[in-house]
Amino acid sequence: MNYLNESFENRLKKLEGVHHDLVTSKNIAEDTWNGIYRRFNNPVLTRAHAPLHWRFDLSKDRNPLLLEHLGVNAVFNPGAIYHDGKFVLVTRFEGNDRKSTFALAESESGVDGFTFKGGPLIIPETDDPDTNIYDMRLTRHEDGNIYGVFCTERRDPSAPAHDTSSSIAQAGIVRTRDLINWERLPDLKTNAPQQRNVVLHPEFVDGKYAWYTRPQDDFIEAGRGGGIGWALSEDIDGAVINEETIIDERIYHTIKEAKNGQGPAPIRTEAGWLHLVHGVRPTAAGLRYVLYMFMTSLKEPWKITHAPGGHLIAPQQGERIGDVSNVVFSNGWIEHQGTIYIYYASSDTRIHVAVSSVDRLVDYCMKTPPDGLTAHGSAEQRRELIEQNKPFLRKH
Repeated sequence: MNYLNESFENRLKKLEGVHHDLVTSKNIAEDTWNGIYRRFNNPVLTRAHAPLHWRFDLSKDRNPLLLEHLGVNAVFNPGAIYHDGKFVLVTRFEGNDRKSTFALAESESGVDGFTFKGGPLIIPETDDPDTNIYDMRLTRHEDGNIYGVFCTERRDPSAPAHDTSSSIAQAGIVRTRDLINWERLPDLKTNAPQQRNVVLHPEFVDGKYAWYTRPQDDFIEAGRGGGIGWALSEDIDGAVINEETIIDERIYHTIKEAKNGQGPAPIRTEAGWLHLVHGVRPTAAGLRYVLYMFMTSLKEPWKITHAPGGHLIAPQQGERIGDVSNVVFSNGWIEHQGTIYIYYASSDTRIHVAVSSVDRLVDYCMKTPPDGLTAHGSAEQRRELIEQNKPFLRKH
């Protein structure tokens, strides 16, 4: 059998059918869940969701063999916002060439039916062009604008010629009102050698723009960077941060031992600000990324009021497999009518959704005990729960 002998027309028809079935398929919530959030059976976006005309030249004259000349390697780490009645993701859209762009996808349900719109977003360059851009956090700010803060990567100019992997990461900033036209602002300036996971707070604090930062010494390792920082800038057009205060530090032998970083912008609730963040610890198989939460004061959003111990979401089953295995990462969530949609990527490859509510996540943050920090402390917490439950155990 000649596996390669297929007409242009038949091959295109099959590709169109498979793509249509994928983007129109319904996503079903998993039967079992922990009461905090529900996962869904399928990812909401993968590289296969990319429109055919973003990947193939559909002209039979130019591409008679219907080859995919601009392949898509992964779709992951989306910023998220509810806009004009739809759930919108600004995804990290990575080609086979390893370069990332941003691409917008939207859905009416928030759990399925996501389709890409237009084409890759064209983000204006600064005088020092980006080599790569990725992981946009979207913030609808009280100044009336929507801001996107993303990682901009450039080669380290101090690296020797033979070193082709040393990079410098900083925070790029764009501004929009319609998610179509994007104005590039100057990159955020701080005193840290590198910045990752920078997020704009949704409200002014003391009349200033407020930021969550993650100062670090080099591109991969946090080094002396102590955790998630808090900082203020007088303006956002040419924003400058002179001082960062660590509000959520890295801690030995915890899920945030190696690194931690703010995920999306926090969600305001009556009880305080809900924060979704990621923690990283080293393992024999490499770095393990999980998601965890904390709450901060409404009046003083840099002060943590509740810090539940352990992870909220960790990679499981097929989520553990991908370009960078054993990773879950989130930089986008949406609160809509009391329901919270958590968009997270697994193993730098695909995007999933977990659905919870404001009430459930507030309860989780306020009533889950903090990390016991030692084996004895953790055992005492579980023993206390067991003792409290004894009057309620059912006899079989």
